[in-house]
Amino acid sequence: MNFSPKALFLALPLACLSYGQTGTATSPPVDKAAAYYNFSMGHLYAELAGVYGNRSEYVGKAIDHYKQALKLDPGASFLFEELTDLYIQSGRLKDAVTEAEDILKRDPNNLDARRILGRIYTRMIGDTQQGKINEEMLRAATEQYEKITAKDPKDMESWLTLGRLYRTARNSVEAEKAYSQALTIDPNNEDALTGLAIVYSDVGDTKKAIEKLQAVTKKDPNPRTLAALASSYEQLHDYRSAAEVLRKAIDLDPENSRVKRALARNLLASGNLDESLKYYKEFSDDDPHDTEALLRMAEIYREKRDFAKAREILDKAKAADPENLEVRYDEVNLLAVEGQTDKAIETLKSVLKDTERKSYSESEKGVRLNLLERLGELYRGANQNQAAIDTFRQMADLDPDSGARAEVQIVDTYRVAKDLKNARAEADAARKKYPDDRGLTGAHASVLGDMGKVDQGVSELRALLKGDHDRETQLAIAQLYEKAKRYEDMGKPLDAAEKLSETKPDKEAVYFMRGAMYERLKKYDASEAEFRKVLELDPDSAGALNYLGYMLADRGVRLDEAQKMIARALELDPDNGAYLDSLGWVYYRQNRLDDAVQALVRALSKSGIGQDPTVHDHLGDVYLKLGKTKDAITQWQASLKEAETDTQSDMEPGELAQINKKLEDAKVRLARETGASK
Repeated sequence: MNFSPKALFLALPLACLSYGQTGTATSPPVDKAAAYYNFSMGHLYAELAGVYGNRSEYVGKAIDHYKQALKLDPGASFLFEELTDLYIQSGRLKDAVTEAEDILKRDPNNLDARRILGRIYTRMIGDTQQGKINEEMLRAATEQYEKITAKDPKDMESWLTLGRLYRTARNSVEAEKAYSQALTIDPNNEDALTGLAIVYSDVGDTKKAIEKLQAVTKKDPNPRTLAALASSYEQLHDYRSAAEVLRKAIDLDPENSRVKRALARNLLASGNLDESLKYYKEFSDDDPHDTEALLRMAEIYREKRDFAKAREILDKAKAADPENLEVRYDEVNLLAVEGQTDKAIETLKSVLKDTERKSYSESEKGVRLNLLERLGELYRGANQNQAAIDTFRQMADLDPDSGARAEVQIVDTYRVAKDLKNARAEADAARKKYPDDRGLTGAHASVLGDMGKVDQGVSELRALLKGDHDRETQLAIAQLYEKAKRYEDMGKPLDAAEKLSETKPDKEAVYFMRGAMYERLKKYDASEAEFRKVLELDPDSAGALNYLGYMLADRGVRLDEAQKMIARALELDPDNGAYLDSLGWVYYRQNRLDDAVQALVRALSKSGIGQDPTVHDHLGDVYLKLGKTKDAITQWQASLKEAETDTQSDMEPGELAQINKKLEDAKVRLARETGASK
């Protein structure tokens, strides 16, 4: 038989470990040159042994040279790794363990024997990815590496292995210590930094995880560590940063399909639809039956409002995998955005019926809960509020642990229906049942805000400020003040939220809210500065482009710039009613009255926007300027009616007074016009 370079190591008996390190101060000096000579001769004799049928004299000489190489360079850890592989692959684990233990009986300080034992035990732990762990082997391996590192605190590889073992045992405290010890030996060690980052990620300290991974990728970027860094950004929902990192990984490894898919996913999540679509088309071209790629393509076309193309791709996905539940669910989403809410509801009810069981596994239960929640939301969007509430209650029937989540939806449904009495009663009862649920506390505070009891709502939210999710709580407090039009009070919670914001999306949200606050306070320069911060982080933030453009148009300044901003926002979200209202308003300011009517009428046709008093007010102004006094009166009457019934309206009392005055003046004008025509 032929000996491979690997096989020449495997011929060595475990007894040669007696020549390894003992941890004593009398270890002979390392002679690298002589060790390499003996390694080369051992290799030569091992090859000769293979050529001549494993002749004993060649095997013996190979062993002698390797034993001498070990004696001259006891730190040649690769040799012990190869030996371990031999015993594992040949099934001689028991023999290996017995021989190593015999050596340790004679010399308890023989660290090489412990390394062999540690590696064997580690290999026998099982599949950690599948959760199939041999706890006995895990403890045995950990014990060996604890003894190794105690005797040889400079052994980098053993500290790294110990860190991995502690992490497998879910002992994050000791895992952190082990990786930190490795970093005292080599502060730039990639494996130690990556391992420590994973530990931080495990315990939810994503900020520290990112810091460690950034140190790794800055020094020596590679696809593995870049992917880990991107994953940490994903955990923070900072998909743009994740995509930036993954682009670097692709540059290093252009054919890495796993990294490409991660990049495509993060591009989609960050709103970079065109670049994401390019990758998913590539995946689909490579495999026309790639259902995942087809689903994401359909989702992208749906987001781009190209419903015909979305339907075409979705049909391909259905043909590729007719029973795929996600395909059917995506069809529901497509119907919903097409405005076919009734069909979407019936389709989702059909999915629920087809997947109904007497009992469900945990994963099946989770899927069904999501389907029920989506059905309730569809009912609510169709103003079928009682059906929505009944559906949300089914969630708690299916899984009592989801009761608080269902109650939040029920409270929100009553709020949307402007039924504040039942919203308050439901929220009160739910809080008694789930007193520690943050979501319910937030919902209860929102109801209080709707009822004008803002300070009471803020007090309930402040009680949640205990270190976890404080940023979100501060933003919720700011939102309550915003609803109450107490804009000055928004400043402190927004400042607190900014200090807790670590990612770009987190900072953007704070800048946006502060920009809106300053605009309400008529501090326009300060407002523009905040929106510019948003656009600096994300030049394609449709919301910031629209808000800033509208603010300029409303003040009648830099109208061409305002129009370009709003047009860009509509390119990003073509059917957004609020953006269409902004476009109509800038056209009005530019005296493009026919264009203004067209944009505003389109805005009113969008779901929910037709009930917006501001759009009716704008259209009234346009009609009056066109000389259509009667049409203007109709729009202002609609505006006042909607403002009266809409407790969530952003209109200030002064704005309502202005509309009333315009309405009365228009009625006088119409009377004159009518009288003059007689």
